[in-house]
Amino acid sequence: MSSTVPTGILHRTFVNLRNAWRAISQSARTGEVPTLRADLPDGDADALRIQMRDCLESRGGEVSSRARAAGLGHSYLNLNDRGRKRFLQILAEDFRVDWQHLYAASRDIHETESLERALETEERLREILTSRRLKVLTRFNSLPEGVKFLVDMRADVIRWSADDLHLQSLEKDLRGLLVSWFDVGFLELKRITWDSPAALLEKLIAYEAVHEIRSWEDLKNRLGADRRCYAFFHPRMPEEPLIFVQVALVSGISSSIQELLDETIAPVDPMTANTAVFYSISNTQTGLQGVSFGSFLIKRVVDRLAQELPGISTFVTLSPIPGFRGYLESKLSELEGGLLTGPDKDVLGPLIEAGGGRRALGETLSAPNWCQDGDVAQKLKKPLTRICAHYLVHGMTGGRALDSVANFHLSNGASIEQIDWLGDVSPKGMQQSLGLMVNYRYHLANIEANHEAYRTSGEVHVSARVKRLLALPK
Repeated sequence: MSSTVPTGILHRTFVNLRNAWRAISQSARTGEVPTLRADLPDGDADALRIQMRDCLESRGGEVSSRARAAGLGHSYLNLNDRGRKRFLQILAEDFRVDWQHLYAASRDIHETESLERALETEERLREILTSRRLKVLTRFNSLPEGVKFLVDMRADVIRWSADDLHLQSLEKDLRGLLVSWFDVGFLELKRITWDSPAALLEKLIAYEAVHEIRSWEDLKNRLGADRRCYAFFHPRMPEEPLIFVQVALVSGISSSIQELLDETIAPVDPMTANTAVFYSISNTQTGLQGVSFGSFLIKRVVDRLAQELPGISTFVTLSPIPGFRGYLESKLSELEGGLLTGPDKDVLGPLIEAGGGRRALGETLSAPNWCQDGDVAQKLKKPLTRICAHYLVHGMTGGRALDSVANFHLSNGASIEQIDWLGDVSPKGMQQSLGLMVNYRYHLANIEANHEAYRTSGEVHVSARVKRLLALPK
């Protein structure tokens, strides 16, 4: 279901925005908006440059300026991918900082002898460093859905900037703009329920990135009485969740996503639950990559649940381990070292094959359904759980956990509570982590201390049961 919903959502949004901006651009007599061909060939590039320069003009007042911005945005929306990339390259290269003026001002500040002249030069540098392309981008802020347009534009820039220095510079301009606009102080936390607007529920299905929502019944179950779903919204994007978290209210720590999402299990009375399980956190806007507010979302939700449901005393996640399988495969050549016990080697040895000068997971572990063989699963439980614990605690680079989800929660002040054997036996779970999941725990009294220890020294706090996994027997 989720594979078909995004196309419909994006198409409706695109059509509505294009029509709205066309109407705005035609509402003021600002001159004829050029008709650009979809792939923006060379013959149309000069017309686009003129349109961009016109967008910088202040003539005609606010209404005319807004109409010119809407006309330029409408032009962008009518282009295909090739045309949009050329549009962004022209904006990035032709409307960048004027380097000659920058060099001159930089020289002047070195030669300035008085404080007054130094401050004047500083102000001139500030003006010079505000590129014309940044001024063009800020014009869209006054338009309906203008902020959403810039978020989506940055997603396009990210796609195409890998080998283009000018686009990388434009991406930084956009990121700086969005960071200032999406300060967490501007965001509103809202609960999403089954009674929320259908369009919002549809987006919830489309944007779910961790555990696919398979049907409307599945979604209804996730929004039931013993569940909570919260999202951050921005006042300029009131119909677009920026990030959302799904929570299950249960008794005890959940160790299986299959059981947690089982629609046939009777719901728990929220007033009798003692544990809140955060089982899915999904960012929805690619264009806000690097604009961090996930940690604030978790802490805000923890605070709200603690106030609304005083019986909830334990806050944990049930998280995927997306990097574990890759880590295991990279470490196969080291399995003869000190990581495993003798019995562990006896179990894993026959399931590893050598070929082409390297070792790889053999046929058994590469099969998606090996977990259904009870004997094999039982034999593999200890060695794989132990290696996974080492991966999460000791798998570091530059003082950060190798696993992206682990780094997110550990940097937010969580500790590692337990490793869950076959917690996710979906095809995705088996492919990413051989079915293992992990519970990160948020102890309210320890969040700040854990965050600081991890941030400054890479120290990871773990429970007693995880410590036992890490302690190899003599």
